[in-house]
Amino acid sequence: MSVMSTIPHRELRNHSTEILRRVEAGETFSITNNGRTVARLVPYSRSPLDALRETGRVSAVRQVDLEAIPPVHGVSSREILDDLRGEEWSSTSTPQPC
Repeated sequence: MSVMSTIPHRELRNHSTEILRRVEAGETFSITNNGRTVARLVPYSRSPLDALRETGRVSAVRQVDLEAIPPVHGVSSREILDDLRGEEWSSTSTPQPC
């Protein structure tokens, strides 16, 4: 477990290159302004999704062609919601308090 260093924003401004090197090496900083913590500077950590994006294995969807999605017939949205809730609801049902 690493110890977080606390530094005033002026120190970050005046020594940003050195502080960023230390962050890259794994150190974490709490940044203060007038003695009050206002930010935390932590090493970057790639998420699994970021790693997949960087290798080109996945990409963000830019546009969805809703016409390409086949319609579902025979089941109403109310029936789907009832099934998801695991309860019998009707349009006249009143939700019961928990």
